[in-house]
Amino acid sequence: MPGRPGREAVRRFALAGLVCLMAGIATAQEPVLLHAAGSLRGALTEVAQAFEAQTKLMVKPVYGASGLLHDRIAKGEAAEVFASANMEHPQALARSGLAGPVVLFARNELCAFARPDLAVTSETLLERMLDPAVKLGTSTPRADPSGDYAFAVFARAEAVKPGARAALEAKALQLTGSATSLPAPAGVNVYGHKIASGEADLFLAYCTNAQPLAQEQPGIRLIRLPPALAVGADYGLTVLNRASPNGYRLAMFILSPAGQRILAKHGFSAPGLPREQ
Repeated sequence: MPGRPGREAVRRFALAGLVCLMAGIATAQEPVLLHAAGSLRGALTEVAQAFEAQTKLMVKPVYGASGLLHDRIAKGEAAEVFASANMEHPQALARSGLAGPVVLFARNELCAFARPDLAVTSETLLERMLDPAVKLGTSTPRADPSGDYAFAVFARAEAVKPGARAALEAKALQLTGSATSLPAPAGVNVYGHKIASGEADLFLAYCTNAQPLAQEQPGIRLIRLPPALAVGADYGLTVLNRASPNGYRLAMFILSPAGQRILAKHGFSAPGLPREQ
């Protein structure tokens, strides 16, 4: 897992935003181009709506697996703000000279989601994941950070039960996140769809999926990972070097208390929220 950015990175990010904003108001009111991890769709849709209401600027979002979005941006796709489900992909753009400093703007965790009739608890989760009769779903490593985090869980399982890592990596069904993955129907949570369709009995995915799943598939249960297997996710935000001043305005809004409160509302840990007095 990549480390947190230091205070210097946050300072540089803020200064870059201020310089860009001081350059003046963009003459053409083009939509702000936002590329964001699919796990952020619900939260950043609401953030974008609040930003549009406040600034009268439009946001044009593209949601998908962070690794695939990184590749598209690196190959020249027009983008201004990149909100990734890890720190690695935006940092890679920064290292290549395509983007500015990367700021940690949200945190998530990995959970397991189980079909309604599967007997499993946090205490028995590893045993059930290893059960040959249980179909274990993950996203696709490298293409989607969710898959990388799932495989990090498998690595932690090795310390609990020798041989578990190889067994879990061999049986994991990489059902989402790649360019060839079959999508869920429009407007349907992909993880709930994979479980409801019988493609997976257990699925390792972000805990923030609990809210949409409770609405769409109330029988699907969330299982917290035991401490020995727990894996967290740091989300990184960057602005592309060719962004308009309005790109920085959107990024700063995401980092503002208003944006952070919306992220928290959707189940994310929001590190930019002020302390309650």
